[in-house]
Amino acid sequence: MKYILTNTLNCGYTFFYNVNRERGEQFVEYLYIIAAGLFGLIVYFLVSSFRLKKAVSGLTQEQFIEGYRKAQLVDVREPKEYDGGHILGARNIPSSQMRQRYKEIRSDKPVYLYCQNSARSARTALFLKKKGYNQIYQLQGGFRQWTGKIKAK
Repeated sequence: MKYILTNTLNCGYTFFYNVNRERGEQFVEYLYIIAAGLFGLIVYFLVSSFRLKKAVSGLTQEQFIEGYRKAQLVDVREPKEYDGGHILGARNIPSSQMRQRYKEIRSDKPVYLYCQNSARSARTALFLKKKGYNQIYQLQGGFRQWTGKIKAK
């Protein structure tokens, strides 16, 4: 009876040890997968950041004011945002329509882009760069930080 009880306890311990060992190995595999995914995301964001810096030049409000009268000023926000207020002299080509309407922008003149906070204008700048536009500038901080003249409907 003592032998059966001891043997049963040993088998139970062995089973428990093997199950935990398999779970531990699976856990380590999951950690490797998660680490690889995080590494991939970091590389993606670094490459995107590098591409963005090559595609667009960020301008302060003062620099933007100095040059936007000689350039094409494009507000890439949606029409409702544009109607709520926009920089005087800007025309509205929403980023959601840029693929269909980018030919409305001349490639031989500088392009000044802005949106609410610079995210959409950055994506638009990358798109225009792929289409052959070279003189692309973006308002740092976007319309949200603009203190110059505005027009509202």
